[in-house]
Amino acid sequence: MYTDEDLLPLSALQHIQYCERQCALIHIEKVWVENHLTAEGRVLHDRVDGGGHETRGNVRTAFSLRLRSLRLGLTGQADVVEFNKSPEGTWSPFPVEYKRGHIKVNDCDRVQLCAQALCLEEMLSCHIQVGALFYGETRRRCEVVFDEALRQQTETVCHRLHELMKAGLTPPAVYDKANAPIARCLNSASLRASAKNAPHNAGSRANSKTSAQMTQRSPWGT
Repeated sequence: MYTDEDLLPLSALQHIQYCERQCALIHIEKVWVENHLTAEGRVLHDRVDGGGHETRGNVRTAFSLRLRSLRLGLTGQADVVEFNKSPEGTWSPFPVEYKRGHIKVNDCDRVQLCAQALCLEEMLSCHIQVGALFYGETRRRCEVVFDEALRQQTETVCHRLHELMKAGLTPPAVYDKANAPIARCLNSASLRASAKNAPHNAGSRANSKTSAQMTQRSPWGT
């Protein structure tokens, strides 16, 4: 069990699952420059971040619901949680996370959504089988089943996040040719060259600060 002082932002799970260096730059070094992708994501979230709730028939919708898990050491908020009323009168939570783009080939978004479900289960003493990701480009929901494999993956990522934050070190840049169009954690030819020549154990604050000063950030979105 973690204490309130140990809690880490739930949103960091999406960052570390995508790229540990990205996560460290944002959450350890506090380096952040908004671009058009993150701005679009912020606008999309603004539509559901006003808080409050509404009820339509047997569905009660809560916006910007605060979440916490002492077991996982996480805190944050869910964009939307729909509570569906059963014939027996009980309410089943259904978390919905809003994303600006489209369905990703990796599990970044699914892990973040699953962590929200695990927080809700701990807070409400219930079991949640399914949630959804809403993507702004397609304007469609993608249903996510919280099976045992995804739950285990999410808990593993949580553990790794705590390890990274406790160490306080930013991993060195690694050029990934497959992700060159979106410049994974890099955005210039000079950085690609420096990443190839960087020593494998280069994880010091000095090295990470130098590389952070050379770039304005990669165009990742949330």
